[in-house]
Amino acid sequence: MTFDIGISSFVALYIFMLAGFTGWVVIGRVPAILHTPLMSGSNFVHGIVVVGGLFALLNADTLQQQIIGFFAVLLGAGNAAGGYAVTERMLAMFQPSVGKPKHAVTKRSSKKATTPKPGTA
Repeated sequence: MTFDIGISSFVALYIFMLAGFTGWVVIGRVPAILHTPLMSGSNFVHGIVVVGGLFALLNADTLQQQIIGFFAVLLGAGNAAGGYAVTERMLAMFQPSVGKPKHAVTKRSSKKATTPKPGTA
């Protein structure tokens, strides 16, 4: 039993546009403070893009298809690597600092506390 599923270029373009619009709407409703954790947590999607690009590259018949598959793999791998680098930097922001105390007193605030106000005795 063989399944031959063909998809026209119009349907593929429609699916691509629908996916792009859906992503735009979903990401647009996320608060700005959650964008980095959301994007770093979705790095697995870039792995799927790399696998899809490899599939396209290995099944390419023409030079144009090979070029598109190559760029899909290249951009997907770069995006995944960049996503993991951003995740590492984001997680480093939440690590406790070793040399700094939690509540440091600055010189400016200590001067204000010890200096009397003019006109008061």
